[in-house]
Amino acid sequence: MSEKETKTSLSAKYNPKEVEQGRYQFWLEGKYFEATNDPEKEPYSIVIPPPNVTGRLHLGHAWDTTMQDTISRMKRMQGYDVLWLPGMDHAGIATQAKVEAKLKEQGTNRYELGREKFLAKAWEWKGEYADFIRSQWEKLGLGLDYSRERFTLDDGLSDAVKEVFVKLYEKGLIYRGEYIINWDPQTKTALSDIEVIYEEINGKFYHMRYPIKDSEETIEIATTRPETMLGDTAVAVHPNDERYVHLIGKKVTLPIVGREIEIVADEYVDMEFGSGAVKITPAHDPNDFEIGNRHNLERVLVMNEDGTMNENAGSYEGLDRFECRRQIVKDLQDQGILFEIEDHTHQVGHSERSGAVVEPYLSTQWFVNMQPLADAAIDLQQQEDKVNFVPKRFERTYLNWMENIRDWCISRQLWWGHRIPAWYHKETNEIYVGKEAPEDLENWEQDEDVLDTWFSSALWPFSTMGWPDTNAEDFKRYFPTGVLVTGYDIIFFWVARMIFQSKQFTNQKPFEDVLIHGLIRDAEGRKMSKSLGNGVDPMDVIEKYGADSLRYFLLTGSTPGQDLRFHWEKVEATWNFANKVWNASRFSLMNLDGFTYEDIDLSGEKSLADKWILTRLNETIEQVTKNTDKYEFGEAGRHLYNFIWDELCDWYIEMAKLPLYGEDDVKKKMTQSVLAHVLDQTMRMLHPYMPFITEEIWQQLPHQGDSITIATWPEVNQAFHDEKASQEMKRLVSIIKSVRNIRAEVDTPMSKQINILIQAENQKIVDELEKHRDYLERFCNPNKLIIATNISVPEKAMSAVVTGAELYFPLEGLIDFNKEIDRLEKELTKWTKEVERVQKKLGNQGFVNKAPQAVVEEERQKEKDYLDKQAKVRARLEELKG
Repeated sequence: MSEKETKTSLSAKYNPKEVEQGRYQFWLEGKYFEATNDPEKEPYSIVIPPPNVTGRLHLGHAWDTTMQDTISRMKRMQGYDVLWLPGMDHAGIATQAKVEAKLKEQGTNRYELGREKFLAKAWEWKGEYADFIRSQWEKLGLGLDYSRERFTLDDGLSDAVKEVFVKLYEKGLIYRGEYIINWDPQTKTALSDIEVIYEEINGKFYHMRYPIKDSEETIEIATTRPETMLGDTAVAVHPNDERYVHLIGKKVTLPIVGREIEIVADEYVDMEFGSGAVKITPAHDPNDFEIGNRHNLERVLVMNEDGTMNENAGSYEGLDRFECRRQIVKDLQDQGILFEIEDHTHQVGHSERSGAVVEPYLSTQWFVNMQPLADAAIDLQQQEDKVNFVPKRFERTYLNWMENIRDWCISRQLWWGHRIPAWYHKETNEIYVGKEAPEDLENWEQDEDVLDTWFSSALWPFSTMGWPDTNAEDFKRYFPTGVLVTGYDIIFFWVARMIFQSKQFTNQKPFEDVLIHGLIRDAEGRKMSKSLGNGVDPMDVIEKYGADSLRYFLLTGSTPGQDLRFHWEKVEATWNFANKVWNASRFSLMNLDGFTYEDIDLSGEKSLADKWILTRLNETIEQVTKNTDKYEFGEAGRHLYNFIWDELCDWYIEMAKLPLYGEDDVKKKMTQSVLAHVLDQTMRMLHPYMPFITEEIWQQLPHQGDSITIATWPEVNQAFHDEKASQEMKRLVSIIKSVRNIRAEVDTPMSKQINILIQAENQKIVDELEKHRDYLERFCNPNKLIIATNISVPEKAMSAVVTGAELYFPLEGLIDFNKEIDRLEKELTKWTKEVERVQKKLGNQGFVNKAPQAVVEEERQKEKDYLDKQAKVRARLEELKG
């Protein structure tokens, strides 16, 4: 609606489904979310943390993306050329596991299908779940630029992945080697260190004595994994341990296996722990692997990739590793080798994806040499132009991990993912690494493995913009991005990797800010999980209360970096807020019927209520803008809520009824102008938080433009700032509230007229209150209203104290005299506590000397006000008691 008349077409009741129906399509058809490349506008960009195509979005996604949407909508309204780039992640292990589970249900598996047909099935899965995700983005109202949507396996991103792999390989920062890695026997793939979740397990320590060859002596060792002893190739002791010096270089006979292994000296061994002797299994323990390298020990692998024992396990071949453990413990006990089993609580690694117990496993894998990359990323944080973490404490979390970095195992034994761009010559040991396959392809075989999902995700901020083409228009204009919004649980997984890869390949940080949020928990503070059955589907919340209510709850329910507890009652409370906005707007629109944008004229004489609400609008614009810019959505939401509910709805609209229903057309038009302007500006401020309802209301208001999404963000207008009016209104509101409170105490309804006497401190206040007598008569319903500096106070009257005046209400038999004394004594206690609190604060020299002068002055004004009220209440008490 552009410069059209207002029409009252809001439904009598607020129904989120009706309001939200079709609105997203309207936004998409208008292309309001598409970046414009307008050179007159400053660019601002956000890349969405790409959700995995493994299922539907959860509440955490809703929280994360709602924050991004709020930021991008506000920036767009502030005049930026905003790009909020959508996309999804192929999520290697997670997606392959889902597809394989589906195939199992169909009675087949990936090996029967072969790589090509299996990948076709995976792409089918991706298509299905990408549609689910887009439909959920729509339900949430996310302002994404779909013309630039990306997927981590699309052609452009695949080019970027190959470019990075090849370049790192050429620089010697990617290498292939045999190392102990984290192995998931269930998904049969390697895991990086941060894909392993450690849980405290009640296990056992198994104490054994290995016999020393040609001797009656034995040497005691202990292990938590006796099944790995089949791969022992040495026993190690500390070179300075006097107990074992005479044994160094001798051989022990490995029980069960019968293999002779050497006793070696290594400073790694802790003489104080246990017996001071340790079994060395280089193929099944990372520390043993390093000791094995130092002593040139053989590496004997005793397990298959699926966690069963292999041919090197002798008679235990084919047994599951845990079944082997049970059997070997029995056999060792029978032979007298195992002499003690001790209860032992220890941390055991589990696969983040499958939940399987992770096996340290000797394997040939591809690795990234992390130290040079980490050093450059750490150095970036010493620069003025560093990445800004919000809250700042998470920068230390990030740096701690980077400072203790280990090489990153990037190869995964999967089919779904970026296949490693390395080929092996069929006849020689030559390895070829390149973006394109070697020319004589028939003599080469490509590596079967794919890259870790996080390898491609680490490039997301710039690969999605067209890199490695550094002349790509989007890359030049929108990179680096403005903010990354993500949870603290993936600082290591993703944030760190984006920073070091961006620094390495673009020589820039990937984003200005990282806004870190917590996890969503249930009402009791527990993490949401399938096992607890306490998960909440955001679509269920939207179905019941609408997207705007869910969004507002998510945005205002926590502070940056903190977890958020989900309460249905709080979502219902935000629905009540939306309903209040709806009803207030509906009333206003009924009184703006036929009013056009050209009719809005704020240049004439305004009432006190008009001046006050315009002043409060200014103050709210300032607070909402400042806090949203700082990502303090909860604080911004509090200011919005208070302004809309307490001031606009409960006071201004009620006061506006006087001129709106009156006979003075000039006053009526001014009130209509103020009402139209304030509602318009309020809807704009609220829009990033509640986009659907604000668009619906704004479309009915007198306005210019086609959509609130591209309307200008409100700015403070100093011409409408009136501190005097603000103070006068504050006094009026205090008086009206006091009258209502007194009426409630004596159970006298508003419909019944009462006598009200107001004794003002001075004639100036008398004149001020007389000027606004119409408000007092409308909202206090007095039978007789007397305002003066010197009032003959009735002996029996109730009273109240406001700044600059005292109120008296003749009792005339309406109340028990003693009850009024009780009430005043409670009020005296209240003001005495306030006086003590403020005087204690002002008595603190640290506060007086360090706090801003304006803050100190404000406390002194409070002290003066509280002392005045205390004195008046005390005087009235003495009067009544006397």
